[in-house]
Amino acid sequence: MNLLVIGSGGREHALCWKLAQSDRVDKIYCAPGNGGTALVAENVDIAADNIEGLLRFALEKSIDLTIVGPEDPLVLGIVDRFREAGLRIFGADKRAAQLEGSKEFAKRFMEKHKIATARYGSYSNYEEAIKGLDDFNYPLVIKADGLCLGKGVVICDSRKMAEETLDDILNQRIFGDEGSSVVIEEFLDGIEASLLCFVSEGKVIPMESAKDHKQIYDGDKGPNTGGVGCYSPSPLFTDDLKEKIDREIVSRIINGLREDDLFYNGILFIGFMVVDGEPYVLEFNVRFGDPETEVLMPRLESDLVDLIDKCLESSIDESDLVWSPKPCVTVVATSAGYPGQYEKDFEIIGLDQLNDDILVFHNGTKYIDNKLVTNGGRVISVTSLGNTMEDARRKIYEDLGKIDFKGIYYRKDIGKF
Repeated sequence: MNLLVIGSGGREHALCWKLAQSDRVDKIYCAPGNGGTALVAENVDIAADNIEGLLRFALEKSIDLTIVGPEDPLVLGIVDRFREAGLRIFGADKRAAQLEGSKEFAKRFMEKHKIATARYGSYSNYEEAIKGLDDFNYPLVIKADGLCLGKGVVICDSRKMAEETLDDILNQRIFGDEGSSVVIEEFLDGIEASLLCFVSEGKVIPMESAKDHKQIYDGDKGPNTGGVGCYSPSPLFTDDLKEKIDREIVSRIINGLREDDLFYNGILFIGFMVVDGEPYVLEFNVRFGDPETEVLMPRLESDLVDLIDKCLESSIDESDLVWSPKPCVTVVATSAGYPGQYEKDFEIIGLDQLNDDILVFHNGTKYIDNKLVTNGGRVISVTSLGNTMEDARRKIYEDLGKIDFKGIYYRKDIGKF
């Protein structure tokens, strides 16, 4: 089979790495890819949101299966376009992608199908949003409605901060059309967890659990990022919690997808906040999470190509997913200044000095004159399986000191309880 993976981050590197293990795969292309995907696939210089360019390439190369990594092409309708051309593609169609592309759409879906979530209000007018603040206590959460590269969510500790945030989004339009409306919701104080699921024409089959760390500093302090560390499984997912999530959330999502005719073959990412043992849904994504993918793919013992095939054929079953019992940890090394302004093009050294049981998935790298350099805020995800969580994190932190680039930064507490 000839495969095309769309995207350029650590998620796509982890997917290419896992797909390359399948005996069924002859060739993998990654568009546009990065310095890491180049090790297991052939990078193609086509942007992830260039749908017509990707379609032409897929037709020219007789691509048997396309896997979409990031959200933008899904929201833009790449799945619909590829299917019109008779191509097999794994991902949510444009209509279902609204579950991620619009916070309001997702909240209305949860409300309609009685899926536990934070109380909220939706506003497109600044003055009405200001009045809406009266309905909430502090802290509260303000979310730009659309896709904002993971930066459209602000936790506001005061009225002043909330008013400034609303002004930034609705008046100053710092997120452009993606911030044409906002969702204001109550702040849930609990423990965050993630659950990725395969979706197959109304079936929703959970993968193993994972815990993502979004805030930049140790102790979950500082501004939110796209994710700077992750581990799997999450000890939060006890048998009791799994049963509750299956009964009160996953089963209602399945019914909701069927009732609303949101049939698709792809991924559903459920972001939870667990408050006093009760799970609430924070958000939906309709693609593999990043950095969750970097800890799930090393634990997945099943052939990923087979699983995707079964999704597309509506024959996937929970028993098809086989997982290693070993926990996995990933720590993301970032550029100085991230998630704000940062510089790039700094040479990365030391990757050839790492132990054999360390995996490095590239988030933002490229080659210049045969030198690997930084090319993003999140640069590399240093990953390892271990006999225990502490064993996995020990391996990572012992080897992280061997890696260097100008301004390298990483949290020291990922996977530590």
